[in-house]
Amino acid sequence: MSRDRGALALVLHTHMPYVEGFGTWPFGEEWLWEAIATVYLPLLDLLGEARAPVTLGLTPVLCDQLETLPGDAGERLLTFLGETRREVHEEDAAGFEASGDARLAAEIRRAGHDYEGAASTLGSGARALVPAFARLERECGVELWTSSATHALLPLLATDAGLRLQLATGIASHERRFGPFRGGLWIPECAYTPGLERELGAHGVKVICVDQTQAHGVGAHEQLEPVLAGQGMVALPIDWATVQLVWNDRSGYPVHPIYRDYHHRTVHDLRPWNTAGGPYDHESAARLAREHAFDFVGRCIERLDAYADRRRRPGLITCALDTELLGHWWYEGQTWLRYVFDEAESQGLELVTASEGAARVEPVGRPLEESSWGHPKDFSTWDSPLVSDIAFTARTAELRTVAAASAGGPRSALERAARELMALQASDWAFQVTRDLASDYPRERVLGHSAAHDAAICALEDSGAVPHADPTVRNLAPDLELAALVAP
Repeated sequence: MSRDRGALALVLHTHMPYVEGFGTWPFGEEWLWEAIATVYLPLLDLLGEARAPVTLGLTPVLCDQLETLPGDAGERLLTFLGETRREVHEEDAAGFEASGDARLAAEIRRAGHDYEGAASTLGSGARALVPAFARLERECGVELWTSSATHALLPLLATDAGLRLQLATGIASHERRFGPFRGGLWIPECAYTPGLERELGAHGVKVICVDQTQAHGVGAHEQLEPVLAGQGMVALPIDWATVQLVWNDRSGYPVHPIYRDYHHRTVHDLRPWNTAGGPYDHESAARLAREHAFDFVGRCIERLDAYADRRRRPGLITCALDTELLGHWWYEGQTWLRYVFDEAESQGLELVTASEGAARVEPVGRPLEESSWGHPKDFSTWDSPLVSDIAFTARTAELRTVAAASAGGPRSALERAARELMALQASDWAFQVTRDLASDYPRERVLGHSAAHDAAICALEDSGAVPHADPTVRNLAPDLELAALVAP
């Protein structure tokens, strides 16, 4: 292995909006239950065994929900896995058998074991997932990153106080759960605008990911160069030439005909077909995942070698993916990742965490352009006319909360207002509306949190008023940093 080649930093962004207790199927907390069963539990096993230097971002709002599992939420999860999923798998399997489709019936039953295994693991006392993630950093070489409290699009926040509230609360949550904050922070949606580094640096952020595709183009050598971002921070450009090998709905690995088809589903939302339309064969798909891991590592090496030949210095590939892609959207994704670890070792590709990469490869001085990793690399997913009502609702709530904090009033009402504000600020609602992913669910959530926020503000202004009791924010932002709202 040539130390002059550079390295690959795999960054897994792990996130779920606050859905615990807010609806079930088809939109609501079943999103979280599915992710726990098909993504988070397998990932804990994979990273625990591989002990590979992966960067794992865990958003505070996801951890807020994982902390509820030992209680009522955990019981609902076990019921979902042990009863609901078992019943629908059995019903659909029986239906295929009755129609003479034995191979589809067999695949339905095989896939049902995924949920049975998850239920068994969780029922045996393994519902404390947050401590399990913490052990990955202590014992397995994984670097844990945090994010803003509720995945707010930071450049669209209305005030410095609102920005500080999101950052301070998110970092405080991380420190309580995982120990001292080491400086790695995922800026939601990679949404960056010049000047953002001021508050990020003030909160101890040292390494972030940015998307500079529009500035330099896919495949440009600049994408392999960490950038000095000011305030002592280093920004790692996401390399879409590498990412799109996986994350591309037309040419990425997951669209191969042998892999399981995410979109073609039974009446109970099960997926026994491959992308070619035939019965899914799990063993064949696993073999293909190994071939694609070999290809992925080889392409990374070619990209690093080409950069080193041109620039006469090592480069850093930052390959950032939504964690939920691996196991949920791409069923074989974690099998592929396991083989990537093996192939990296055998082919001589150095793997590093994001912070190690930022220290390993000398950063360059270069202005960063305003950007996101959304389509088309700007903020239009979250501020277009289609979602202007969501954007203005959140900004109005932020301005009212900041004003109310400076005026004083009952602390309980201010806490409630701040939590409802942060629920409104989640980038997920506008994203879902823009992409037409969840029917009326995101707007219903915005309306509910807006009404609850309004009641809390009224209680601040009138001590005799009673804050709106529904919807409750439950365990959202338990480490709320109210001082951020009034800091100079």
